[in-house]
This record gives sequence, C-alpha cells and structure tokens, in this order.
Amino acid sequence: MTDKAVVPTRATIGVIAEEAGVSVPTVSKVLNGRPDVSAQTRERVETVLARHSYRRRSRGPARSGPPLIDLCFHELGTEWGLEIIQGVERAASDLGVGVVLTELGGKHRPEQEWLDAVLARRPLGVLLVMSSLSAAQRHQLESRSIPFVVIDTEGEPPKDVPTVGSNNWNGGFAATQHLLELGHRRIGMISGPDDVLCSRARVDGYRSAHAEAGVPYDPQLVRWGNFDAGKGYVHGRDLMMLPDRPTAVFAGSDVQALGVMRAARELELRIPEDLSVVGYDNLPLTEWLGITTIEQPLRAMARTATQMLVALARGEEPPLRRVDLATRLVTRETTAAPLA
Repeated sequence: MTDKAVVPTRATIGVIAEEAGVSVPTVSKVLNGRPDVSAQTRERVETVLARHSYRRRSRGPARSGPPLIDLCFHELGTEWGLEIIQGVERAASDLGVGVVLTELGGKHRPEQEWLDAVLARRPLGVLLVMSSLSAAQRHQLESRSIPFVVIDTEGEPPKDVPTVGSNNWNGGFAATQHLLELGHRRIGMISGPDDVLCSRARVDGYRSAHAEAGVPYDPQLVRWGNFDAGKGYVHGRDLMMLPDRPTAVFAGSDVQALGVMRAARELELRIPEDLSVVGYDNLPLTEWLGITTIEQPLRAMARTATQMLVALARGEEPPLRRVDLATRLVTRETTAAPLA
C-alpha cells in the first residue's frame, strides 16, 4: 500500500461562517466590503479568513461598464503626480480599463474606510503610489483575489509585493558627480522626508559620489523635508545664509529646485554663476526653465506598473515582480563651474 499526499481542503464560506460564529451572508458582506457589518464582527471574520489563507476563486463581474483599477496616492497636488496619473490612464486606456483615483491626505497607509470602498468596487487591482499596506490589509485584498502593485515605495516592502520604481541611488550619485566634475566642493543636498526610501537612496548616492571623488562631504549641508517648493525655499535660503555657503545645491525634486532658485534670487545670487542648481524628475517645466535635473521616467514607471497589475489580475505571472527603471542626468543652464 502506498501513501498518498493529503491535499488540504479549501475552506468554504460556510466553514468561515461557522468558525466566526456568523451567517454566510455576513461573511459575504465582509468579503464585498459592505458597510452594514460591525467593526467587531468584521475583525472576527477577517481573522478566520486569514487563518485559513482564504482566496476567492473568482470575483465575477464587479459592475456594469469597463473593468476598473484603483489608483491611490499618498498625496496629490504636484506635477510629479500628474505625470504618474497620465501614465496610468494612457496604459489603462490601451488595456480597456478604467481608473478610479483616490488620495490619502499625506498618509502612507490607507484607513480601513478606503479599503472597504475598494472591496465594494471590486476592481481588477490596486496601484499604490508611495503608500503601503499592513499585513492584514494585504490579506484583505488577496482574499478577494484583488492584486496590488506599489509605485515608488515609501519604505522597503515585503519581498513578495510587486513594485515599480527607479534607481534613486544612481540618480543621487549622477547629480552629485556632475557637480563635483564641474569643480564644486561645497554641495548642498535637500532631500525628501527621511522616512521615505527614495529620499534616503538619493542621499546615499550623494554621499557615495563624494567618497568616490575623494571629497569629504559636510553633513551640515544635508537637509530633509518634503518634496515641495516651500521646503526648497526654506532649506535653500538656510544653506545660502551659512558663513561658508555651498556653491551648488542638489534638490530632491524639480519643484524643490524652484524654491531654491527663488531663495537665490532674493539673496541676489546669480544662477549658475554664484550657485549651481540640480533638480530631480525632469518635469516638463524644467525644459522651459533650463533646469539641470535627473530624469526619473515617471510615465514609464506608471505604464509598467499598470501592465503588471492587469497581468496579475488575469492570472499571469509577470517576468519580474520588482522593477527599477534607469535614471539619467539632463544638463541645462542652471549648472556651471564655480567662480574662482
């Protein structure tokens, strides 16, 4: 007599309902994100679903009209975000998919109310921009067979989470190397929040470029803040008011660079004669303003993430679950050799 492998039985909604002490319709309401379930009951059902690693076999039609994907931003209001939105919408249109856009008001992790709305819509999948999910939230999507992909992660995600970003370390390295090769030795660095992965990677690239050139960097010249023009202005003015001010500033975004340039004008510093400035992203406005910058392929990142998400929704496994697209230096009129 030969031994046969025991195949675990997939838990049914009936089994989930019995263990959670609720009715089958209640489990169905939880799975579909219905609001008419108490928080305690929902948590009890979700716990049982997670214990059984429950996965819905087929979501079925979620609504009339084209299938949808949810695009969730941690914060909107910049041209950076518009580039991502346009990239997603163009790729989704090519795939015959609609887009629902939401914002988290600056938070990097959504509230349960947002997740309930997603479960009720039952989209093909979810794109998260500079946001992340808790393990419990990931399971809530996975148990409904709703895949998700993260664009430009705010932190180091679990290894099994599909992500699309760019090589931020190389971007920071290339920007700083360019300034060092021009002859600058006092280079200010204004990055984004210090708890965001891309911010730290760009600063690491900045430090590494100094180390490779054999030029010590001054930690007093590094500033952390948001990627907006206001922080660029405040930190740029602060750097330029130092007794031994930098002769160049590498800003963590093109919008930050605009703030730095405004501060320089107020202090009657000429760009690039008195101060060289490098931005980051290569937004369309930088070409018109002649700003040297690091090109981050935002639309390509958005397109790649959308294609990956739709492939996952169709049961296909993408060739790579982690994609980092290349960045490149774009030199224009805001950088030059420092005056002797």
